Amino acid sequence: MIRLIQRFLKTEDGAVTLDWIVLTAGAIALALGATSMILDGTQTQTGTLATTISERPVGN
Repeated sequence: MIRLIQRFLKTEDGAVTLDWIVLTAGAIALALGATSMILDGTQTQTGTLATTISERPVGN
């Protein structure tokens, strides 16, 4: 059992997996941040457009 634990600690497979997890988490965080910024800008523009359209008279 001790030999199995020592062999596990010497392998680098876990370190590579951890690197990929950290990189993936960073990419997801970046995507969520960008999505949040785009959503805020879109909502602001939509509100401005709705106000402009509602203030325009219809017909003559």
